[in-house]
Amino acid sequence: MFSEADHDYMARALRLAQRGLFTATPNPRVGCVLVKDGRVLAEGWHARAGEPHAEIMALLAAGAQAAGATVYVTLEPCSHIGRTGPCVDALLRAGVSRVFAAMEDPNPLVAGRGLQKLRAAGVDVRCGLLQQEAQALNCGFISRMTRQRPWVRSKLALSLDGKTALENGASQWITGAAARADGHAWRARACAILTGSGTVHSDNPQLDVRELETPRQPVKVVVDGRLMIPADAHLLQGAPTWIATALRDEARENLLRDRGADILYLPAASAESRFQVDLPALMRTLAQREINEVHVEAGTRLNTALLQLGLIDELLLYVAPVLLGPGRPLFDLPALARLPLAPVWEFVDAQRVGTDVRLRLQYKGLEG
Repeated sequence: MFSEADHDYMARALRLAQRGLFTATPNPRVGCVLVKDGRVLAEGWHARAGEPHAEIMALLAAGAQAAGATVYVTLEPCSHIGRTGPCVDALLRAGVSRVFAAMEDPNPLVAGRGLQKLRAAGVDVRCGLLQQEAQALNCGFISRMTRQRPWVRSKLALSLDGKTALENGASQWITGAAARADGHAWRARACAILTGSGTVHSDNPQLDVRELETPRQPVKVVVDGRLMIPADAHLLQGAPTWIATALRDEARENLLRDRGADILYLPAASAESRFQVDLPALMRTLAQREINEVHVEAGTRLNTALLQLGLIDELLLYVAPVLLGPGRPLFDLPALARLPLAPVWEFVDAQRVGTDVRLRLQYKGLEG
């Protein structure tokens, strides 16, 4: 169905889409290549919400030569009016002859309608070329559109014996400088960085991107059920900070708002846990605020709560070649009666980063 040349052109479109990795949010990362007479005629990528989509950028570069061209685009062209006009209409006006899309748009406002409109107009349309790669690039956008919650990736640094800190709480630094820099790159692609009030009290982190240049700092989100983080916390500086709480305290609220924080009032997790934030409700709220990817940098307590609620989609583990002995575990999970009850994760990749190893895993479900 797809030739070697088709694969090469779509791979080129995916590389273009990568250029929007840090900036396209809340829109998907999309790249487009126009090909005519066996050569690349023009290309484009989506940089920021409100700016032209990848197809429009490519059409503008091609001009009148776009007539009869083949379009390779990493996401189905939009067919609705959002922040910009429909790309399908622009492609039809340009007179392109074929459109290869890596995947359908999961946005309910599109969801195949763009491809249908192109086919109805006589354009040769094919979908599914390098689909898995396109989906991986936009896991957060897909999650928000289909599950009404962001894609959640939890980053943890640990020792060979699975500890994230010493028994006395010391954790800086388990991993080396290269792993920390790599972690900042993952921060940069996220829309929000999530932590708990316990981490703010113990580590006072900044939670911003410092190890590489980025045109955008992710929003910082703190789960603080009792609204107790200090007003001089480092993370209140710089990028916007959203504090998720289950408590109303006007004096504390005003103090934190004076430092630029936005307070998110959420239900309590339960009647018995009235000072614990309902984490599924938080994820729905983040999705409503157009957050695609959440990068978690938190302690055992919040990570365990997210894990037990099925809210962690991906683990980003940096394993250092050290043994810490008694200390803080990765998760604090209850004992299992049978192995088939164990949640199963799938290795996505493993890579050496400086003196450490980075493991990426995605949640697959229960064994049995």
